[in-house]
Amino acid sequence: MLETLSGGADLISTITSGAFTIVNAMKNFLLGIIVAVYLLYNKETHQAQVKKFLYAVLPQERVTKLLRMGSHVSYSFMHFLAGKTLDSFIIGMLCFVGMTILKMPYVSLISLIVGVTNIIPFFGPFIGAIPSGVLILLSTPSKVIPFAIFILVLQQFDGNILGPKILGGSLGLPTFWILFAIFVGGGLFGFIGMVAFVPLFAALYTFVSEFLAERLIAKGLPCETKAYMSQDPPDVRPPDDTETAEEPDKRPEDDTADTESADAPDETDTDDHESEAQQP
Repeated sequence: MLETLSGGADLISTITSGAFTIVNAMKNFLLGIIVAVYLLYNKETHQAQVKKFLYAVLPQERVTKLLRMGSHVSYSFMHFLAGKTLDSFIIGMLCFVGMTILKMPYVSLISLIVGVTNIIPFFGPFIGAIPSGVLILLSTPSKVIPFAIFILVLQQFDGNILGPKILGGSLGLPTFWILFAIFVGGGLFGFIGMVAFVPLFAALYTFVSEFLAERLIAKGLPCETKAYMSQDPPDVRPPDDTETAEEPDKRPEDDTADTESADAPDETDTDDHESEAQQP
């Protein structure tokens, strides 16, 4: 009797905690939607207020650089997320169609997993394929090898054809730094960090590259990375000497003008002599 009561109490507490978790998640989701709608509705005003604060506190040159960096971050982030979301949606739909044709189990669930994890660069296909393969192995072991071949072909199509067509290499980030951004973002913020840190780090990489290029050009050094692969110091490029052309000496012209003015008779003196000659 006591065991039955304790089991019922545990069940009630589990159901209650689960209900509170669901209600809390729904509340946060609704609050997030309300705040997002408000921010998007008044985004011009908020942008103007931020620019007003920056111009009041910082020098104009720094404000210009900050605004340019912010614009680049916004473009990289939105372009990457929009393109990657469309790419993942297409991959999920193709996975659904292919698995339906091959008559595999858990078609909807696995297609959703593959599509969602495909948003993560580089590691997304592996993160989605491994648990999906385990599900198929537990259900229908004979379908594991066809599923692995199908996922491999699908990801090759995505990486070589579909992805470059949609994204167009918009990140401009080397593979090492993509991995670095994924590890750092995933370690700090989980799945959201793995997705968001890649475009943010791409914008930071572009900003740092431009800053280094300006410094190197000012010192007369080459900007190409290949120039620094040897042990010898890079060749210093002397700045272009712009010889200022000497202005022609205008003094002879001035002297000639003065001589001509001196040789010319004074009209006032001529008029005075004529008036004196006419007097009786």
